[in-house]
Amino acid sequence: MKVYIKYMVSLRCKIIVRQEFDKLNIPYKSIDLGIVETKDDITPQQHDELGANLKRVGLELLDDKRSILIEKIKSVVIEMVHYSEEVPKVNYSVFISEKLGYDYTYLSNIFSEVKGTTIQHFIIINKIERVKELLLYDELNLTEISYRMNYSSVSHLSNQFKKITGLTPSYFKQLGKTRKLNLENL
Repeated sequence: MKVYIKYMVSLRCKIIVRQEFDKLNIPYKSIDLGIVETKDDITPQQHDELGANLKRVGLELLDDKRSILIEKIKSVVIEMVHYSEEVPKVNYSVFISEKLGYDYTYLSNIFSEVKGTTIQHFIIINKIERVKELLLYDELNLTEISYRMNYSSVSHLSNQFKKITGLTPSYFKQLGKTRKLNLENL
């Protein structure tokens, strides 16, 4: 049985979730992005206790099928943008649809209705966050970042970056360097 939990995608959250499962002696097969696969079905009492414990630490058990589907969409996008070496070359709609086994129009309608934004906008925001990370790491130039993130051109990336952040990528990078220098002088 899979248990769906709403939490930020971070190592810290995964550790907290693991600790809560261990406290309640609920055996699990895996803990992934927002999803815990248990070895056996959990009892209603375990479900309630787990829900209460997670709520105390700012996490939430998801029971609503639509909420679960939204979290799955978000997890696929986050994994695709932040944890893959390269963003898939196929259309995102095809990738997400194939990964989740649903028609993209259906996924898109539910996501927009519940989140108040489109999947495409959610992808763009995540791509820009990833671009920020890559700029601050200073290992790749803008052309390489543009290619890695599957932008059609550096100008497309730059325009989208400025639209979302209000800054050009080069100015953002310079701010990061300045901040880093200031921290080193403390």
